[in-house]
Amino acid sequence: MKTAVPCYYHLDVEVSPERVGQVRRILAAHLRYWDLEILVEPVCRGAEMLLTAIDEHATDKNTSIEMWWNGQHLITAVGDNDRDLRPDQDLRACLSRIAAMSDGWGCCATDTGSKVIWFSQRARAGERVPLVPMAPAPHLREVLQVPREVHVAALAAPESAPDGVLQGAR
Repeated sequence: MKTAVPCYYHLDVEVSPERVGQVRRILAAHLRYWDLEILVEPVCRGAEMLLTAIDEHATDKNTSIEMWWNGQHLITAVGDNDRDLRPDQDLRACLSRIAAMSDGWGCCATDTGSKVIWFSQRARAGERVPLVPMAPAPHLREVLQVPREVHVAALAAPESAPDGVLQGAR
């Protein structure tokens, strides 16, 4: 179900109410392509919350969305270009919901004065495809046959040594 091959996706978008739904469908398609169906709903919900908050509060609507899959964690990052957008004031409600639904999250500033908000989702052990036991190949069964009965003729008669000690017995 989950590939161990690292995956990366980047999308630049100008946020509007119509584009939020389109971006959600694009992210969902990539997650399904990466065999991460179980992560579609939480990741798309988190990205949708961030994009909606940016649409409501930011003056510069240009954003970048990135997803990284490393085989265990999916990290989704949304970067905006608005220097005036304050996460501690404008995005407080959105960030509290992101914190509640994700395994980890954070916010960092960039060199240009904009910010990147990221959150991660972990692939849990219970969500993996169970392994199906495979029967051994026929050639292994033939090589590893165990005799069903021991023939008396196959056993060599023990040689007697003086004092009644068997030779060859250890």
